[in-house]
Amino acid sequence: MSSPATAAGPVTAAPAARPRRALRVPRPGYLAGKLAAAVVSFGVTLVIGFVLFNLMPADPVRTMTRGRPVSEAQLAQLRIQLGLDKPIWQRFLSYVDDILHGRLGYSWEYQQSVASLVAQRLGPTLLLMGTAFVISVLLGLWLGMRSGWRAGSLFDKVTSATALTLWSVPTFWLGMILLIVFSVGVGPIHGFLPTAGMSDSSLPQTGMTHYLDVARHLVLPALTMVLVVYAQYVTIMRSSIIEEKGSPYLLTARAKGLTDDAVRRRHALPNALLPSVTMIFMHLGGLISGAVTVEAIFSWPGLGDLTYQALTIPDLPVLQGTFIVFSASVIVMNLLADLAYRFLDPRVRAS
Repeated sequence: MSSPATAAGPVTAAPAARPRRALRVPRPGYLAGKLAAAVVSFGVTLVIGFVLFNLMPADPVRTMTRGRPVSEAQLAQLRIQLGLDKPIWQRFLSYVDDILHGRLGYSWEYQQSVASLVAQRLGPTLLLMGTAFVISVLLGLWLGMRSGWRAGSLFDKVTSATALTLWSVPTFWLGMILLIVFSVGVGPIHGFLPTAGMSDSSLPQTGMTHYLDVARHLVLPALTMVLVVYAQYVTIMRSSIIEEKGSPYLLTARAKGLTDDAVRRRHALPNALLPSVTMIFMHLGGLISGAVTVEAIFSWPGLGDLTYQALTIPDLPVLQGTFIVFSASVIVMNLLADLAYRFLDPRVRAS
């Protein structure tokens, strides 16, 4: 007599539950190495910043007093007041102490700490660069994906040619062209968009009216940044999509009956995004330093405009402080790019 299990057929074990994926945290050794490299880079940046602005052959005191009737005694007194009479090693130690304590020095022109000046100007820069960054990434990745998926089509040719042309245009030249068009334009173009500043002082500085006014002032400087920057993402994304198009896993996905849009969106796009992620993080750090030209052209009251004004004085502590801020942003974003790429790409984790 057969047992109930034999009569009913072979008993199959229930499938085991799929284990959850653990969050892949970088190994301590890898993370420590990247942090150490970032610290070394920052230390080298400190030295370069000091050398650039303190060992230049020009005399900053004579430059600041140029065109004014100043005696040699007054020049000597001004050097003592600014600390330029101290030995170079003492100035370097004071400079490092200011950086490590977050003061970033003391402005000669504004008579306040450079850190407070940076804090005042950081908001407008982040607004301008953040807006331009988000639009550039979304527009560039979308156009690059479409162009790469239809490589050789009319859309691809027009998109690629336009992107490469705008990428090769100097930022200051494009900004000046937009400034001229909207400042001396005729008809509805003239006066439609503000060409300088961040807001109109004659309007209320609070409420929806103020926000709309800031948005109008933001259009031209943000448009200048977008037109120059988005082409990089178009180029990188287009090349990645073209490289992924011939992969066997895409043929398998099509064989399963997936539509062309589903294959592109669910399979080709995630893998093609890996090179773009590195570009995004690296470029994000450089965006803040890239604001100097645009903010100077459109008188946008951010860190770039502060740097431009400090160059004309010259205000060496401000130049040193903004240089450190710009360089530190690049170092931090490069570190995040390394960590993000290791997290996203299993081939890097396995190496």
